[in-house]
Order: sequence, then structure tokens, then C-alpha cells
Amino acid sequence: MDAVTPYLILSGILFSMGLIGALTRRTAILVFLSVELMLNAANLALVAFAQAWGDLIAQSAVFIVMTLAAAEVAIGLAIIVTIFRKRVSTNVDTLAELKG
Repeated sequence: MDAVTPYLILSGILFSMGLIGALTRRTAILVFLSVELMLNAANLALVAFAQAWGDLIAQSAVFIVMTLAAAEVAIGLAIIVTIFRKRVSTNVDTLAELKG
């Protein structure tokens, strides 16, 4: 077992947990957190491969993805707060009226 394998196993477990959470949760906050968990699992896998291959470009890409994820969190939470103020619920089943 090489040095990358434990990180890839952990990344797979985290991604699976995020996917299950995104598919089964009904609260918008928990769905949002599950998607962020999936994004961080992908970042972990990319960092593991970058470390194994000695590639600094991939590590720079992870830094850029983390920066974009921070912006996504700010925008996503602002949208969720706005929905909560208008509907007094963050249940994704009640948000079906937003479909066009």
C-alpha cells in the first residue's frame, strides 16, 4: 500500500458521506454542507495525488478551489437566509415552487 492509498480511501469515504447526505437530507443547510463535504473530499484526493507526484500546480489548483468554495459558501448561505426569511422554512421539499 503506497502513501496515497489511505488518503484516497478517506477521500472516498468523505465523498460518499457527502453524497448520501445531499440525497437524503431535507434541510437546505444540511444539503449545502453535504455538497461542501464532497468538494473537500475531491480536494483531499487532488492534494494526495499532487503530493505523490510532486506537482505544485495541482496544489495551487486546490488553493484556488478552496477560495472559490469560500465564495460559494457566502453566496449559498445568503440565498438560504433569504429563502428562510420569505418562507420561514429551509425544507427543500417546500421549495418546489421555485421551479420555472
